[in-house]
Amino acid sequence: MNIVVLVKQVPDSGADRNLRSDDNTTDRGSANNVINEMDEYAIEEALRIKEAHGGEVTVLTMGPDRATESIRKALSMGPDKAVHVLDDALHGSCAVTTSRVLATALGTLDADLVICGAESTDGRVQVLPHMLAERLGIAALTGARTLTVEPGADGTVLTAERQTEEGYEVVSATTPAIVSVWDTINEPRYPSFKGIMAAKKKPVQTLSLADLGVPAAEVGSAGATSVVVEHSKRPPRSGGAKVTDEGSGGVALVEYLATEKFV
Repeated sequence: MNIVVLVKQVPDSGADRNLRSDDNTTDRGSANNVINEMDEYAIEEALRIKEAHGGEVTVLTMGPDRATESIRKALSMGPDKAVHVLDDALHGSCAVTTSRVLATALGTLDADLVICGAESTDGRVQVLPHMLAERLGIAALTGARTLTVEPGADGTVLTAERQTEEGYEVVSATTPAIVSVWDTINEPRYPSFKGIMAAKKKPVQTLSLADLGVPAAEVGSAGATSVVVEHSKRPPRSGGAKVTDEGSGGVALVEYLATEKFV
């Protein structure tokens, strides 16, 4: 089975994150950038499927030069190779144009199964798997907490438990398909020293917009369908209101809660 895992490099959610003052996009240059957490679970699931059913795992990333660090980290976990979509014109791309570029890149890889994290910790829009499925004309099994892969009469059958607020739904589809996963699906492996050394020699193909046949003017900030107009820092936390009980503390507390629309 030919499996492609989508991996995104994002600013570490545990550190301070900022937007650039010139164009209101994420300031990745000053951030501590890491693999998007959910994507590590996607990598692990792809490796488990490969170990059980054979095949090859390819990492696909769209990002600037520094995304190579995350590509090598992903490869150290066990995937076979990587594709890096790299072009300065991609800066400022929205989810819609990102899906167009990634769908075009996926079209060159002939994937049976595409796996990605259910969301990225920087954007958190959760729409990319659906957009890719629509562009590629394939099924989408999103928000999976479990995934089983079995041979079927018309191809490989994927069955997922889709996590919901009330519990889960059981959905299935035949390949080719895209699956997005939550962090409840598995426990990602740690890269071994052998894996880290081997990752340095694994092939990484770089593709530009010209290679994909996507016009630069239709992506990036120029082609974005949504932009951040302005931003400001979250105000510092201030001390809370204090209700002093002088015999009518209960009434004062209820009145305060009413003004804050809690009661």
